[in-house]
Amino acid sequence: LRFDEKVRVVVFKSKVKGVFCAGADLKEREKMDNAEVGLFVKKLRNLMDEIAALPVPTIAAIDGYALGGGLELALACDLRVAASSAKMGLIETTRGLLPGAGGTQRLPRCVGIGLAKELIFTGRQIDGQEAFSMGLVNHTVPQNEEGDAAYQRALTLAKEILPQAPIAVKMGKLAINRGIEVDIASGMAIEGMCYAQNIPTRDRQEGMAAFREKRPPQFIGK
Repeated sequence: LRFDEKVRVVVFKSKVKGVFCAGADLKEREKMDNAEVGLFVKKLRNLMDEIAALPVPTIAAIDGYALGGGLELALACDLRVAASSAKMGLIETTRGLLPGAGGTQRLPRCVGIGLAKELIFTGRQIDGQEAFSMGLVNHTVPQNEEGDAAYQRALTLAKEILPQAPIAVKMGKLAINRGIEVDIASGMAIEGMCYAQNIPTRDRQEGMAAFREKRPPQFIGK
């Protein structure tokens, strides 16, 4: 996906009704020795980092349970859409663990330190509406009979992104992701570098021409 220029947006959904991702298999984990557990979690953390580093926008469609590593997967995405009936939580402390695939870092950046500490310390599960009220998800929707309401809303969101200039969207994502980690002056410099990469693109010229000619732009990702 990273190197496929035809890919504009990636939507993560589950094929299992009622479950987005239920997290690690603790029965499997119980059979591992300490070294194996450490290696397993390191690989899982690396996977989440790879998802977070995808150059195109990513959307998690949470139509059911997103627990532990399942919520960490959703947090690794840029945007999250949840059904009202979804259940989310970093429940690791209820099993004698702590989040190890990015949850302790991405949740505070998403909802703030105080709420993140409360959710992680208690291992509490919240529904889609609660998640929306605290900014954990971008949208919450009533669940439908097919059980894919969040996925349908995620597709609608993806279709809003699709017509936009691909390189500009990628550079916007890069500027936000890198800039949020530094002071604002450094962030401005990062924005400037990303903007400079977009200036020579044919899509920028097309955007200007379309505006002048009062027509919809036809972006090609070049």
